[in-house]
Amino acid sequence: MIRRHLASAALALSVAGCGFTGVQDLPLPGGADLGDDPYTVKARFANVLNLVPQSAVKVNDVAVGRVVDVALPQGGWTAEVTMEVNGDVELPAGAHAELRQSSLLGEKFVELGDGPPNVPGGAAAPNDVPPGGSQEDVTGPSASIGTLADGAVIPLSRTNRNPEVEEVFGALSMLLNGGGIAQLRTITVELNRALGGNEAEVRSLLEQARKLVGDLDANKQGITDAIDGLNRLSGTLRARKEQIGVALDDLEPGLAVLAEQRGALVRMLNSLNELSRVAVDTVRKSKDDLIADLRALEPTLRKLSDAGSDLPDALQVLLTYPFTDAVLPAIKGDYLNVYLQVTARPGTEIIPPIAPLPTAGPTRPQGD
Repeated sequence: MIRRHLASAALALSVAGCGFTGVQDLPLPGGADLGDDPYTVKARFANVLNLVPQSAVKVNDVAVGRVVDVALPQGGWTAEVTMEVNGDVELPAGAHAELRQSSLLGEKFVELGDGPPNVPGGAAAPNDVPPGGSQEDVTGPSASIGTLADGAVIPLSRTNRNPEVEEVFGALSMLLNGGGIAQLRTITVELNRALGGNEAEVRSLLEQARKLVGDLDANKQGITDAIDGLNRLSGTLRARKEQIGVALDDLEPGLAVLAEQRGALVRMLNSLNELSRVAVDTVRKSKDDLIADLRALEPTLRKLSDAGSDLPDALQVLLTYPFTDAVLPAIKGDYLNVYLQVTARPGTEIIPPIAPLPTAGPTRPQGD
C-alpha cells in the first residue's frame, strides 16, 4: 500500500516537473511511431472544429504523426495546427492537409496528401495569403519544389475539412421542413402537363440537341482554332490600340461630314434607284430590237473574225492612201502629179492656188 502511494507521488512529481497542463499532454496508446528524427509541419485551417493535441496525423489512412499544438498565431485570423511527422515519411512540397473524422462519431485527425491540381508543383498562388498573415506564410519550405521540409507551413489554400454530422443533419432538416421536398409534387405535375401530348416535339428537340452536341464535338478542333485565332486577333488589336484610337479620332470628322450630307446622299441614292428603274424598263422594252440588232450584226462580226490579221494590215495601209506602198513602185520619176477637183458652194471663200515649187534638176527615171 505504501509502495502504491509512493509511486503515485513520484508520478505526480514527474508530471508536474514536465509542465503537465492536461490530459491532452499524455500520448494516446496505439499512436504513431515518430522515430528518432521527426520533423515539424504546420498547417493553417479556417476552422479546426474540435481538433485537439495528440490527435493522429495520417497519410493514406496510415498514422505517421500526431498533432502537437492547436493555436491562433498572434495577429492572425486562422487556426494554426502544429504536427510532428515521422522522419522516414517523405511528403511532396505541395502537400495539402484535410481535417477528417475516423467514423460518424469518431475522433478528428489530419490527413496529409498530394497537392491539389490547381496548385501545380506546390507553388502557392498570390491569393493564398491568409487574412492577417504575410507572404512569408506561403513562401517557406512548403512552397519550394521537392519534399516537405522541417518547419514547412501548409497555407490556407491547401487545407480543407469534411462536413460535420450536425451540418449534414441541419441541411437535411431544412430540405425536409419547407425545403425542396414540398415542391417535388408540384414540379412533377407541371412537368407532366408540359410534356403531355408533346412527346413527338420533345423527342425531336432531344434529337436535335443530340445532333448539335455531336456536331460541336466533331468540330471541336475548329472551334478551338477559331478561339485561338480570336485570341491572337485580340492581342494584335491590343498591341495597336493607339493606332486604332488615332484612326477612330480621325474618322469622327468624316462621319460628321457624312451626317451633314445625309440629305444629299439620300437624294443621290433615290436618283440612282430611279435611273436603274428607267434603265431596266428601257432594256425590257428594247429587248426584242436589241436582240434583232445583235443577230443582224452576227454576219459582219463573223466576217471580221474571219479576216483575222488582214484587218490590221488593211487599216495600216488606209492611213497612206492614196500613196500606198503598192503604188510607189509604179511611179516613174521623182514626183507624181495629183489632180483634185473641188466644188465650192456659193459664198465659200476660195483659197488661191499655190504655185508649184521649181524642181532642183532634171528628173531621173526609176528602174534600171
